[in-house]
Amino acid sequence: MNIYEELEWRGLIADCTDKAELVKRLGSAPITLYCGFDPTAESLHVGNLVPLIALRRFQLLGHHPIAVAGGATGSIGDPSGKTTERQLLTREVLDANIASVKEQLRRLLDFETTTNPARLVDNATWTAPISYLDFLRDVGKHFSVNMMIAKESVRARMEDREVGISYTEFSYMLLQAFDFYHLRKELNCELQIGGSDQWGNITAGSDLCRKKLGAHVFGLTLPLITNADGSKFGKSVAGAIWVDAKKTSVYRFYQFWIRTDDRDVIRYLKYFTFLGREEIETLEQQHTAKPEAREAHKALAKAMTDLVHGSDATTEAMRASEILFGGGLEGISESTFSDIVGEVPSKEIEKSKLEGAGSPLVELLVHAGLCPSKGQARKDVEGGGVYINNVREASFQRAVTTNDLLFGKYVLLRKGKRNYVVLTAL
Repeated sequence: MNIYEELEWRGLIADCTDKAELVKRLGSAPITLYCGFDPTAESLHVGNLVPLIALRRFQLLGHHPIAVAGGATGSIGDPSGKTTERQLLTREVLDANIASVKEQLRRLLDFETTTNPARLVDNATWTAPISYLDFLRDVGKHFSVNMMIAKESVRARMEDREVGISYTEFSYMLLQAFDFYHLRKELNCELQIGGSDQWGNITAGSDLCRKKLGAHVFGLTLPLITNADGSKFGKSVAGAIWVDAKKTSVYRFYQFWIRTDDRDVIRYLKYFTFLGREEIETLEQQHTAKPEAREAHKALAKAMTDLVHGSDATTEAMRASEILFGGGLEGISESTFSDIVGEVPSKEIEKSKLEGAGSPLVELLVHAGLCPSKGQARKDVEGGGVYINNVREASFQRAVTTNDLLFGKYVLLRKGKRNYVVLTAL
């Protein structure tokens, strides 16, 4: 498939300018395209991945991708999709964020290939040197206020009388349009892609290229991702799912994808992964026939964690997941086990109680809330339903000591298949 057919099959085209012409242009020769991201945080989150992965799809098929870091636009704030004004960031914060995100982009784009390497540029380099008066004369004069007000991103905010829209954010569209003009003029960039909320900004840029350069350029938008239940994609109970492992651990990242709603999983395999059509269709058949096996979910979680964090990190995250299904604890790292601690109930215990002869297992089962009484705990142990660190314990006389502590402070108790409690020794 060519790139347009690929995106269309994956459901990744929300809208585009001059479809017939764009398809023809994409089929004639490699195209230079760009996608912008405003560095409003020190990490990308999973909601940023669709357009950036789309850049990679173009690159794999021979096209020339540019990732534009919004050192200029990010200092203003895009009103698109926002109900309140963004907090303004300093240049120092923006620079730090761009440096952090650049390393994450290396997982998604190939900057080293000699054929069509990706490029990362900062729009502050061509925007900051221009004076305010020159910008108004050279760019602002090409935009009518009537046209700008008609754009959805502006109109929605203007209709909210309590919040409204500042002149600062109102001007954002001009800055993004100037990006497209500059990239077309200096790097022969002919296509801009982005989320569907960027349609107004993209078409504004197309108009500016036509008016100032007499150039015909294209815009293509990708669908904004929502979950089947209507909730916002990329959020968990704990908040946003970040690409940076320091903000969202690899284990939690993997779990986010594993927990995808059954109604969304095939769609997300198409949106986010580089799995081919035949493989995805096979997973869809398996999912339809036996959804409880969760083969599609496992494939999605593995593909995304491999892409963002690498295969070694994925292996550890998968092993950590298996622990909550009775898997062994050999070789698991403390950081990964700490993630597991956050997934199950926990109870504290004085470390001194585990020293020497330790504490009877039956007492700890009651303390942990896994059993209502020592008598029931004894029956559960004798029945073979109790595990210490995922190893079955058959003796009700067993004591738990400091020798049982994982990383010197944890004991994982389990009753039955799914009832876990982590004892933390203090």
